[in-house]
Amino acid sequence: QVQLVESGGGLVQAGGSLRLSCAASGRTFSDYTMGWFRQAPGKEREFVAAISWSGGSTYYADSVKGRFTISRDNAKNTVSLQMNSLKPEDTAVYYCATSTEVTMMRQLYDYWGQGTQVTVSS
Repeated sequence: QVQLVESGGGLVQAGGSLRLSCAASGRTFSDYTMGWFRQAPGKEREFVAAISWSGGSTYYADSVKGRFTISRDNAKNTVSLQMNSLKPEDTAVYYCATSTEVTMMRQLYDYWGQGTQVTVSS
């Protein structure tokens, strides 16, 4: 079974930083795109960032471009999301997910973690 476990969430003041990590098991990690999504209360889950299997291509939502950085370590089966200059509107549950496609489309991600809460206070 594929398992994705996120960690690193928490409470931070606006302007601060957090680093999220996602540990994967159960499939050949290096074969798949990894993505980060987030869901705020009352809102749909939205794309945040994605990284191709090799790490050579990365994609970001406009709202986080220049502030967030996605990276992966295929030797350790982990993907990370470095979040800088955090804003209150970044508050959400953050999920990592895996896909066989290089995509930003939520529907094409087939396995999901349980999520980690990020709260940014003003």
